[in-house]
Amino acid sequence: MLSSQSIRVKLLWRLIIASAILIALFSTFLYGFIKKSLYEEIQDQLLKQARFIALTIPTYHAGERIENSYLKKTLNISVTIVPKPPFINNTTFQEYKKNNKKYLVLLYPYNFKEQTFLKIEKEITSLDNILQKLYKIIIFTTILAFGFIIFYASLLSNYLTQYITNLNKKLTSLNEHMLKPIKIKDLPEEFQPLAKALNRLINRIHTFVKYQKELFIGLAHELKTPLAVMKLKNEVTLLRKRSEEEYIETIKLNIKTINEMNKMIENILKIGRQEGDQFEPPVQLDLIQYLQEKSKNYQLLAKNEEKELIVDLQPKNYTTTIQPTLLNHIIQNLIQNAIKFTPTGGKILLKSYPTTKGIKIEVIDEGPGINENIDLFAPFKRDGKKGGVGLGLFLAKSAADAMGATITIQNRKDKKGAIASLFIPTQLACPLC
Repeated sequence: MLSSQSIRVKLLWRLIIASAILIALFSTFLYGFIKKSLYEEIQDQLLKQARFIALTIPTYHAGERIENSYLKKTLNISVTIVPKPPFINNTTFQEYKKNNKKYLVLLYPYNFKEQTFLKIEKEITSLDNILQKLYKIIIFTTILAFGFIIFYASLLSNYLTQYITNLNKKLTSLNEHMLKPIKIKDLPEEFQPLAKALNRLINRIHTFVKYQKELFIGLAHELKTPLAVMKLKNEVTLLRKRSEEEYIETIKLNIKTINEMNKMIENILKIGRQEGDQFEPPVQLDLIQYLQEKSKNYQLLAKNEEKELIVDLQPKNYTTTIQPTLLNHIIQNLIQNAIKFTPTGGKILLKSYPTTKGIKIEVIDEGPGINENIDLFAPFKRDGKKGGVGLGLFLAKSAADAMGATITIQNRKDKKGAIASLFIPTQLACPLC
């Protein structure tokens, strides 16, 4: 589970800790490397001097000190012959301090028969002082670098989070009257997928608000007209005494109008149910197999209307992750419209075929075609003389928008009729995908 702690604070702390460890390791390594290099240089010099002394100076005995001005003044070393120390068989280096001075001691095998060693001492106080100063400089530089890292990490965390902050401000300022998409090209590559997802969400909200407004306006208009007609008919009927048949006729007309209003309210309730279906978890299914199973019912429906539904589905299989209820809303509406507008004895074709970016499903009818100058997907829009309240295509369009598909209707070019198309992209924008 993700922590609720600020990303900026977490990033800042991680940068500081990682940088502190890196600086500490680097400083320790650097100091150790310099110290080792200097000591190796002095030790190498002492070894050369020990070999030279062992080869050129006459034999001395244990306890004797080699007095040589060259050794003392020029090389700054003192040489003493000592008995072989216990547990030491080879060349050995030692360090010790005396009177605030530091010395490096080399024990070098001298006379094998007498079991004596050369004890060469060299004062390295100046070297030790240099190393102490160097250590202080490294510590100071480390502290300075650590402070710079904290400052830089703060700037970097601000830089990385400013885009999220800007997106937050952008979304906070949005309302139903100012639904403007986010400019993706102004964002870094890492934030562009998030911006695209937000733009899809903004587009869906914009479509939803637009359709809701049209729905409320259309609903008020559609309900107001039959109510006014009913009121007028009742008032005219009550102006004078009528026959029993006339009263019955008026009541029948009122019932018919009420039934039409009930049908309209039923469709409004479908919209509410469909909005709930948008939160249905998407499932993986074979789209071709799904359409084949559904087409059997649609073929029976067409046959009952003395029409023929022809099914041509390609490819043989097409697996996708989709919300089945929303898909059913769309396909059912398109086929029902095709059956309704196709004349008796006519044919309806349900076909599908793959494209480079997804799959397209088409429902082709032999009806009178559509008026391409009007928005058939707006609520309460009707074209032709067939009955209906004009909400079917609105519901289909809403379902397609909800799952990231595209629905279109256009006239056929070869003959009379319309082609209703549903394009399902490979990557659907289902809210729960």
